[in-house]
Amino acid sequence: MASLVRVSSVCHRGVKPLFFRSAYLIRPLAAHKKDQDHSSVFTAQIHASPSHYAVGSKSASQHWTAERALSLGLLSLGPLAYFYPGTVMDYSLAAALTLHAHWGLGQVMTDYVKGDSKIKMSRAGLFLLSSVTFAGLCYFNYHDVGICKAVALLWSK
Repeated sequence: MASLVRVSSVCHRGVKPLFFRSAYLIRPLAAHKKDQDHSSVFTAQIHASPSHYAVGSKSASQHWTAERALSLGLLSLGPLAYFYPGTVMDYSLAAALTLHAHWGLGQVMTDYVKGDSKIKMSRAGLFLLSSVTFAGLCYFNYHDVGICKAVALLWSK
């Protein structure tokens, strides 16, 4: 429901405002379903970033839940990697860190990149960057000391 207040009703009797003599001050409070079609006349439309999920599906909620689960998993992987370093932990860290960075940069792109061609190019660049990052971390784990030992070596000096 939109609240309409006539300016003259707000002013004292006998004093007419200089501007907006017959205008209404409009302050949207809430919109009931029956007044929903009329409330858009008085309020501004809010344009959010485009949704990549189907309307009515649970994919957005599941994606949000997966992001939070991955964040909690990364919090637990830190101490586990310290106490139990090894190849399984190295590859788990490589996958989790890459996926976490991919989802985070994807949200930044959703917020700041506008235009169809720019969105397509930035998504392709993000997938390329994530692939190269994961491949580089796997290469480092296989051919060098691994992520866990590398962090331990950095802390030892």
